[in-house]
Amino acid sequence: MPRVIAIDDPVIGSLAECAEALRTHGFQPYDEESLHHAAVQLRRLGNDRDFLGDMLVDELKRQQREDGGENSYGPQVIMLKPAGKGDFFIRANIWPSEDEHAMRASGGGAFVYSLPHDHNFNFLTVGYFGPGYWSNYYEYDYDEVDGYQGEPVALRFVERSRLEEGKIMLYRAHVDVHDQAPADTLSVSLNIMHTTGAQAWLDQYSFDLEASAIGRIISNGSSEAFVRIAVGLGSEEANDLATRFGHTHPSDRMRLACWGALASVETEVAARDAVWREAEGAGSRLVAAEAKQRRLHLV
Repeated sequence: MPRVIAIDDPVIGSLAECAEALRTHGFQPYDEESLHHAAVQLRRLGNDRDFLGDMLVDELKRQQREDGGENSYGPQVIMLKPAGKGDFFIRANIWPSEDEHAMRASGGGAFVYSLPHDHNFNFLTVGYFGPGYWSNYYEYDYDEVDGYQGEPVALRFVERSRLEEGKIMLYRAHVDVHDQAPADTLSVSLNIMHTTGAQAWLDQYSFDLEASAIGRIISNGSSEAFVRIAVGLGSEEANDLATRFGHTHPSDRMRLACWGALASVETEVAARDAVWREAEGAGSRLVAAEAKQRRLHLV
């Protein structure tokens, strides 16, 4: 399960102080000194019981005065400090209970409830408001899986607990899996998210707990969408690029997206089968397994 970090520090720190301290010292989750420093800053920010409410009131007043405009607010995520030149960003997450209108209107899927998943990044989190969301926590060995849908995974159940106020945890990339359930009442967490240049190419999975298997890759990026659109528009150059990427791209996820794009524009079953046959031998175990499954379901 995520690593619980006990920080007993009564100092109240502002959002600006937290961001400046992280900009100065960086946030490297694999370095104990850096991790402890960031956890202290998050603890101090969590001690400020007013900053988030004041920020939301100011935002509501601003929106009342202005039409439209862009901000970093959404139905669940509030961006507190966007990623800049450093290796982090800070956000708040809203976790509704089953009684909230947002849950009734959008369902739990909109808040990643009942979607067991890992993360392709490290992050620190603290319970800021409310009793906190519940999670069933598991661990697995990322290096032991290829990542294709239905692949067996040795998930190890650890415990069921919730993110209570003041509790600080480090979610470890490609280690911790959690199946979240709604908070008993509306809750908020604060997060310091670690970012790297390679993060976009690192896979994040959902899991089928009943089958103890990979559900699917849920970390699709813009490049996959671009190749699907380019191939769909019918350019020969796009087809050539997709074929080359399908054989040589360093990301298996991108390779799979390329073969999927090439197969999607074929109208005949035999032609789609030929695409997936080529994909099977393209040098990726993930793509080979996915291609075999897709050939079985061709109609």
